[in-house]
Amino acid sequence: MSAQFQEIVSIRPMCHEDIEAVVAIEYEIYPFPWTYGNFRDSLNAGYSCWVYELSGFVIGYSVMMVAVGEAHLLNLGVAPDWQGRGLGRRFLHQLINRARDYHAEIMLLEVRPSNIAARQLYLSTGFSEIAVRKKYYPAENGREDAVLMELSL
Repeated sequence: MSAQFQEIVSIRPMCHEDIEAVVAIEYEIYPFPWTYGNFRDSLNAGYSCWVYELSGFVIGYSVMMVAVGEAHLLNLGVAPDWQGRGLGRRFLHQLINRARDYHAEIMLLEVRPSNIAARQLYLSTGFSEIAVRKKYYPAENGREDAVLMELSL
């Protein structure tokens, strides 16, 4: 990614006015997306919610919950036109740094086994696969497991 590209992507806290744009991306990238209410509730609960903007347009977002020394990455998404450019990795590193700012000792997340790109991103960032949550996610033909991953901070 060029230095110029890095400079024009801004990262800022998500606000209620961002939810429609975030949900639009969510519905493009996930077969079973979070709803408007899921994002609203995350903001209202005080979770660490972020948007990533390029020229005033939301191109990504994240939601992380931090409590009792643990950060739990709940959602991370990049708009389809912006995937494959290293932005997911950049956003993930920002979240790891934010978790450290909150004095979290570990970061946890769940990911679909079928989401190969996300699993590779997390593994290459230092996450370890520590468990499987059976039938965690809704899927086309029932339920799909989740791989639980952990990063020591």
